[in-house]
Amino acid sequence: MANAYANIAFTSAVRAEQARHGSADIYARVLSDTRQDGDQMTDREAAFLQARDGVFQATVGETGWPYVQFRGGAPGFLKVIDPQTVAYADYSGNKQYISTGNLRDNDRISILAIDFAQRRRLKLLGHARITDDPGVINYLNPPDGPEAERAVVIRVAAFDWNCPKHIPVRRTDAEYGGEIDRLKARIAELEQMRFAST
Repeated sequence: MANAYANIAFTSAVRAEQARHGSADIYARVLSDTRQDGDQMTDREAAFLQARDGVFQATVGETGWPYVQFRGGAPGFLKVIDPQTVAYADYSGNKQYISTGNLRDNDRISILAIDFAQRRRLKLLGHARITDDPGVINYLNPPDGPEAERAVVIRVAAFDWNCPKHIPVRRTDAEYGGEIDRLKARIAELEQMRFAST
């Protein structure tokens, strides 16, 4: 079997574009029958995914249109169950249920996980199953988390580490070591001193 991600993503139209732009030979190696990778996550992928506090998720509606949504929570909200399974507790949002409806009709899902601070990203393709099983929901939902409506369990069909070339460097306050909170506190302190002296 070829690299699992390329095997799914490199359709004939994609291969034609690669040929048109001169990259077909470069990518031919990932389609070689000598390759057998990209469908069994290792500790590297598991650690990366479980460190994320959010991912972008794409589903496909009955009309064929893609729908991209952000899914987030505390780091670890996305759990790696085994080398081909990831899952998360799904919380109540704006009650549109677009992703949920899409997945009940078409189980295909794509996840884009990005570490902006380190400029790394991991792409997943898979098949999602929605479950209302309280045992699964309780396993995925942290004790101090909000009440989850359901759980989404994804059987990973393929993954791929993506080129970091155009990822902007962004950091959360936690990644800056609380610097934003320290600066806010200092500003408040200086404002109090200014008002006290007037």
